[in-house]
Amino acid sequence: MKAIVCTKFGEPATLELREVEGRSPGRGEVRISVRAAGVNFADLLMVGGKYQVKPDLPFIPGLEVAGEIVECGEDVGEMRVGDRVLHWARHGGGFAEEIVADAAKVVRLADEMDFATAAGFHIGHGTAYFALTRRAALRPGETLLVNGAGGGVGLAAVEVGKALGARVIACASTPEKLAAAAERGADLLIDYTAESVRDRAKAFTDGAGVDVVFDPVGGQAFGQALRAIGWHGRMLLIGFACGTVQQIPANIVLVKNVSVIGVVWGAESERDPAFAVEVMGELMEFCRSGAIGPTKCVSHPLERAADVFAAMAERRNVGKAVLVP
Repeated sequence: MKAIVCTKFGEPATLELREVEGRSPGRGEVRISVRAAGVNFADLLMVGGKYQVKPDLPFIPGLEVAGEIVECGEDVGEMRVGDRVLHWARHGGGFAEEIVADAAKVVRLADEMDFATAAGFHIGHGTAYFALTRRAALRPGETLLVNGAGGGVGLAAVEVGKALGARVIACASTPEKLAAAAERGADLLIDYTAESVRDRAKAFTDGAGVDVVFDPVGGQAFGQALRAIGWHGRMLLIGFACGTVQQIPANIVLVKNVSVIGVVWGAESERDPAFAVEVMGELMEFCRSGAIGPTKCVSHPLERAADVFAAMAERRNVGKAVLVP
């Protein structure tokens, strides 16, 4: 089968398209024909040797896949050949024509969801939903501020926040990214490269400040959002796409009784697969009800993986990029 292979840690240009040998599933495993694979910031970190999971070289990147089960091992529960599924591949392997997966970490797709949408769903929407419901306990009527609102996980947070009944402020760095957030229902748009996030957010909330901040960006964007937070606010730390890890001024956290909360959905899924399946099942119901619509995904051929990674590193992507074998 064809696969994207990382032979040495470094820049995306080192990735190679190769023929590699597949394998049959063992006990508790299924073999999935990959129809689409999501591209995530964590993939970029893994290729660079900077992710918390550091696989042995050479390896196939790709943490998020959607496809069809083509072979089942023994003891795979209710999974069957022909099932349309998505899978979170904690240690990579998704940028290939096939992947063998632990059946306990596979989720059936809603009939309404196509493969490209599904490939951009588990990490983006799973992270957003887990963060906003389980970590921040976002309530209807509260105000949510989303940094990086034009990227895959940011757009998911905008959409999930609206589905949960919040008022959503979308912050991004370009008109195109803000337009994408507006399409997802954002109530207020802020270009944090040209406007005061604190002033506009305070005006929008009648001076009270926002209740929850969802931040996958880090750096200055995080600092601006922290100054827009209100009493008993919750800061969700998702990642640091800008390359600068968030620095937390303890004085601001102290005087507003702010909670700073880490969110690692991938590790949570790995530690408790049954919980992850439960969360994804809830999300699938949102999709079936129409509360969450199709993700804006941009599909690229598998062989263009290095170019897609380079665009992500430069933060040029709008929405979610997926690779299609």
